[in-house]
Amino acid sequence: MLDLAAELAAWTAEGREFAVATVVAVRGSAPRGPGAALAVDSGGTVVGSVSGGCVEGAVYELCAEALGSDGEGPALGDDAMGESGSGRGGQRPVLAHFGYDDEDAFAVGLSCGGELDVLVVRVPSAGPERELLCTAFELARSARGVALARVVEGPAELVGRALLVGADGSVRGGFGGPAALDATAVAEARALLDTGRTGTVRIGAEGSRCGQPVTVLVESSVPPPRLVVFGAVDFAAELVRAGKFLGFHVTVCDARPVFATPARFPEADEVVAEWPDTYLARTETDARTALCVLTHDAKFDVPLLDIALRLPVAYVGAMGSRRTHLDRLARLRAAGLGEDELAKLHSPIGLDLGARTPQETALSIAAEIVAARRGGSGVPLTGGHRPIHADPAASSAGPAE
Repeated sequence: MLDLAAELAAWTAEGREFAVATVVAVRGSAPRGPGAALAVDSGGTVVGSVSGGCVEGAVYELCAEALGSDGEGPALGDDAMGESGSGRGGQRPVLAHFGYDDEDAFAVGLSCGGELDVLVVRVPSAGPERELLCTAFELARSARGVALARVVEGPAELVGRALLVGADGSVRGGFGGPAALDATAVAEARALLDTGRTGTVRIGAEGSRCGQPVTVLVESSVPPPRLVVFGAVDFAAELVRAGKFLGFHVTVCDARPVFATPARFPEADEVVAEWPDTYLARTETDARTALCVLTHDAKFDVPLLDIALRLPVAYVGAMGSRRTHLDRLARLRAAGLGEDELAKLHSPIGLDLGARTPQETALSIAAEIVAARRGGSGVPLTGGHRPIHADPAASSAGPAE
């Protein structure tokens, strides 16, 4: 539900009572992953999505039933949920299962052929639970790192219990079970928060892996990833716009103050007039950062890429012709970079879309960044055999799913 932090922070500030449906598990192909949420307030207003439209109507009804019930609805794990996810709501959490019905493609289900489980929770108008969620929404809305851990399956008295782990190490709330259970959940939440991931972990009700199995959904909210664009050129202006659309915190850097101005890049979060390599050496980057070098000038490119290709970032791309690329590689080898480091360079930058205009070029670069971040091939989906919604992190997720 943290993907709706801005809207739900406003709802809590206004004192609204509402219910939230959150995707807790996905099997096969599904439009959205764990953590995707849809919320409905007592007046019927709806925000968010859990499936891109496939089962929104049924999920809306579950939220509405939860808000209108007397609190006697089934708890998570009861047998009231059918294959289509129909069932009564309630103040206690409800787990709804949605899947594709081969006999009736128009029945409630996922036409993409996948399956998902959705947890429906009623958020009261007051009380400790609301205060905890309000804190989570505020932290997420203000781009401060936070992980919300909730029990989605296990002993009935634990289901729906939540705790918060902040990026500063602080912990709020708790599951109300053994101290070892909270300690294990906090450790798992911190691990997912460190990587900015959302997923489920299975632990034991007595802590670690001891006791009855407990499934915990950990939703991580971290500051937006960085996109740093080097070179204050026309292509950069369009790439800034594309980067903001994709949710990046965008910085433009150029050594020429006359070109590196906020007036030329009004949509950028930051415009820096500084030598690119000097700026990159002092600024903060992480494993989600994308670096785009659009200067195609060796005196800027080589010192900059000498630093960029040694950093553990998500993407490094450089603009230029194929001849420029070969010359650049030779200069970088002379600077001491090895073949493994050079292999990280996306150059010429972007996917082959036949782009000509700055807008089209920005689109091709943005598409390559998405493919690099998500493990996409960059080839047309038509005629392909890869899962459309493949998760590149799934094979290395450890206990998270």
